[in-house]
Amino acid sequence: MIITRAPLRISFVGGGTDLKEFYSRYPGRVISTTVDKFVYIAVNQAHLLNRFIIKYTETEIAKHPSEFKHPLFREALTKMGINKGLEIASFADLPAKTGLGSSSSFSVALFKALFAYVGKPVGKHEAAEAASELEINILKEPIGKQDQYAAAFGGFNIFQFNGDGTVTVEPIFLDFRVRSALENHLLFYFTGITRSAESVLSDQRSKIEDHFETYKKMSDSVPVFKTKIMSGDFKGMAEMLHEGWLRKKTLSDKISSPVIDTLYEAGIKAGAWGGKILGAGGGGCLMFLVDPKHRQEVMAVLENEAMRAGLDEFRRIPLKFTQSGADILFNSSV
Repeated sequence: MIITRAPLRISFVGGGTDLKEFYSRYPGRVISTTVDKFVYIAVNQAHLLNRFIIKYTETEIAKHPSEFKHPLFREALTKMGINKGLEIASFADLPAKTGLGSSSSFSVALFKALFAYVGKPVGKHEAAEAASELEINILKEPIGKQDQYAAAFGGFNIFQFNGDGTVTVEPIFLDFRVRSALENHLLFYFTGITRSAESVLSDQRSKIEDHFETYKKMSDSVPVFKTKIMSGDFKGMAEMLHEGWLRKKTLSDKISSPVIDTLYEAGIKAGAWGGKILGAGGGGCLMFLVDPKHRQEVMAVLENEAMRAGLDEFRRIPLKFTQSGADILFNSSV
């Protein structure tokens, strides 16, 4: 039995500049951190059954991985060349399509488990690249590489996406007092609105040329944001998040919606300094930076606004930062 996990992530600024259409011409940069919500993968030998069994929200049984409907399981097992019976189950602390990179965390955790199963140690870069290859090149998802690298490395990082396809990772080492204070200033809500990142990002990618200068500003904002986070300038960070959110909304009309705009504006009017929608947009999670003195007031306003909008699944998600990336939690073969 092998059990692995990979964390979900929150990105602050630079999201979208990890798309190849941009970074092939100008360095893409994203600053993000992982949080204490994970995707788990459990792998168990099933040689006697001579079958492959995968369990997620459904259960599939097949003689060969190529028969599976689930694309990530199907293509990962095929890529690894595993042809003996295997049982794999996945679990997650949060539902999919929340804007926290769960699909890529799944891919990284899956490859971490499969490499362990075949007895091959895998480093962080290799796990991130295997997941990126699967999602971007094999499954043709219109996404970038930031989520795979965040899940593999863990912690606060700046990821730079270079024109030759390589990724440079710059860890950010925050004073523990700044980390703790930042957690106390952040507020997260799942909007209850789920969306396919594919539809949002496909539209965004098709318009990169039209908005190239905006993407450059988004990429160049990352080192500026780093100075603010290192010094604990939370209000300055919030102002940059707000500015970044306004920029991001110009990239595609699928990134926001009247409901999301109403929620965001209600949070700002109630006292939040700034924020954004996490992930590609269109739904998922709202993040705000809020003076702790006004936290309860902002929460009350947001929850009342969500109730008026009929968002039955709108709820606060308590998140803490984590330093760990993809890990092997248990391996009985070692």
